[in-house]
Amino acid sequence: MAKKKGKPAEIEEEIEYVSRTELKREAQEFHQLGSEIAKMGKKQRERLPLNDDLKEAMVVADKISNKSDAYRRHLNYIAKTLRTVENIEDIKAIIDVMLNKNNQAEVLVKKIEQLRSDLIEQGDSLINETIEQFPSLDRQKMRQLVRNAAKEVKAKKPGKGYKELFQYLKDAHTVTY
Repeated sequence: MAKKKGKPAEIEEEIEYVSRTELKREAQEFHQLGSEIAKMGKKQRERLPLNDDLKEAMVVADKISNKSDAYRRHLNYIAKTLRTVENIEDIKAIIDVMLNKNNQAEVLVKKIEQLRSDLIEQGDSLINETIEQFPSLDRQKMRQLVRNAAKEVKAKKPGKGYKELFQYLKDAHTVTY
């Protein structure tokens, strides 16, 4: 199959040949994208700039998701509809942003866990630095939580205090971001 470049009025047309493998790869990408959109929740899909045909197709996909063959064929229809959409790049960009938020949340959790471990090990010196960094934290409560978590870690039974310290730090991080 060939794609034509340039204006149709030109006598000498530049033809770009596209292999069947490349066409299949494109079709598979659209199928994967349609599948991702169909798996999303209704609230997430509302944020996507889908045209009316795709919105209706997603409603049908929700209804037949438990019927495997019909669902598979419907995903093929969604992929076919996605090929004709003009704003496909916008849709992909928004999906990437939504997926990246999950990655950012994981990074934040790891950062808070590391801060909690450092606070338990280093004590007051790091507590002072943390309070300077996050002024919404209460020094007395922070010291008490760190002390309780350190006792639990020393007893090799991290429990309530360990979790409370994490939650307190998480709340402080979400206030600043």
